[in-house]
Amino acid sequence: MISTAKLGINFGDKPLFEDVSLKFLPGECYGLIGANGAGKSTFLKILSGQLESTEGQVIMDDSQTLSFLSQDQFAYDDYKVLETVIMGNKKLYPIYAERMALYAKPEMTDAEGERVGNLEEEFGELDGYMAESDASTMLSDLGITNDMQDQKMNELEAGEKVRVLLAQALFGNPDVLLLDEPTNQLDYITVLWLEKFLMDFKNTVLVVSHDRHFLNKVCTHIADVDFGEIKIYPGNYDFWQMSSELAMQQRQDKNKKEEGKKKELEDFVRRFSANASKSKQATSRKKLIDKLEIDELPVSRRRTPFIQFKGKRHCGNSVLTIKDVSHSIAGEKVLDNISFTVEKDDKIAILGQNSVSKTTLLDIISGEVTPDTGTLQWGDTITHSYFPKDNTQYFQDVMPLTEWLGQYETTGDIDLLRGFLGRMLFSGDDAKKNVNVLSGGEKARSMFSKMMIQEGNVLIFDEPTDHLDLESITSLNTGLEKFEDCLIFTSYDFQLLNSVPNRIIEVCPNGMIDQRSSFDDFMKSDHVQEKREALK
Repeated sequence: MISTAKLGINFGDKPLFEDVSLKFLPGECYGLIGANGAGKSTFLKILSGQLESTEGQVIMDDSQTLSFLSQDQFAYDDYKVLETVIMGNKKLYPIYAERMALYAKPEMTDAEGERVGNLEEEFGELDGYMAESDASTMLSDLGITNDMQDQKMNELEAGEKVRVLLAQALFGNPDVLLLDEPTNQLDYITVLWLEKFLMDFKNTVLVVSHDRHFLNKVCTHIADVDFGEIKIYPGNYDFWQMSSELAMQQRQDKNKKEEGKKKELEDFVRRFSANASKSKQATSRKKLIDKLEIDELPVSRRRTPFIQFKGKRHCGNSVLTIKDVSHSIAGEKVLDNISFTVEKDDKIAILGQNSVSKTTLLDIISGEVTPDTGTLQWGDTITHSYFPKDNTQYFQDVMPLTEWLGQYETTGDIDLLRGFLGRMLFSGDDAKKNVNVLSGGEKARSMFSKMMIQEGNVLIFDEPTDHLDLESITSLNTGLEKFEDCLIFTSYDFQLLNSVPNRIIEVCPNGMIDQRSSFDDFMKSDHVQEKREALK
């Protein structure tokens, strides 16, 4: 168990949250939610001891262990993969490391030999002899092969490092497990593995995630960071959303009723306060007005953009034909003989365990990259618009957001530009921000403005939910569901995958799998599993 007592933190003179007194119990999984900047990651860092609170304290028994999912992919570059995972067991690793260092010596002194004997006893008591085997099994479950486990971390690609760091956080059965965006860069198979692990986990878990499906699957409680406080609600994310919306509606209805009553009383007082025969009643009503309680509704930090895509014209019968496309990067083949035809009304989710392969395919489709071999043919009626995973190139110039968006609109209508930016929560002075200083979430919303104003009838998205809060993800989900033309996208968001596509294409090391079905049916299909094995 871990708890807090009157915890608070300020940045400058402004409190992020204050007077937080909570208990997080064993056997429960708490989903930590809130708007971007509300303090979710800050709260986890305070619990883990990485950041000091301004006031209050964190309470945890000294005998308990705590594990935190590291987001620093370069922190362990000089260590081997297997050793990096074993570091997750805070009690075992110091003994493991000292023992290995002593055995690596050509000769030991008598004192060192005696020390080894003591270490062996402690090592055995902590099940150390199973550590490498257990760590190896967990890595294999996460898609890190035996060959990779003996490599140094700096030899792995980013997505592989994420899985190793996840294994490190989970290793050693910690009493308290803190996970900040654990599903980032994980393929859907690994996410399913993590869901099962957390559902079976017997200790305390706090997790920050923007994946609604994941929160619904693993969470027993929701810890909501809003209004400068943190409150715990029983149930998963959907239950919290329904309950919080109902509670807010009830408060609004109560206020509306009280305000109506107040207006009636004020009207009576105004009309009859000078009337001698009614003055006593007017005085009585004045007292009733004073007794009315109209709550001042707290201002939430949550804000929801309005995302709606609409093509200037509908797609014709010929959309896109891709034939025999192959491509290599630094001598490694990432696409091999990819062929498919996109038809109007297709909403295609591109899957695959290698994120480079998926991104490369979308870069080729959008015209950003020319394939080594193969051809692409767009239909005459098609206008496509692209949301790349890395949008840095779009935001390097120093210019106001209105001027930036104006590059993609031909009329120069400033009110039109402000309208599109307003939908994306850039109102007032926010629309004058220089684009080179925008946050990740602000850049994403700017790109959505660009795509909406371009009115493409084929939209291409590479992991569009990165950097978005739950409200923006939900709005994007709705916008893609309602879009009437073609979509081609990659995403790690299970709810997006379950609700939007009608066709799934999985890019495998030696080809592809193409199936017209929902994501859920694709996942359950036996012949897909067989094809996936055959293409490895």
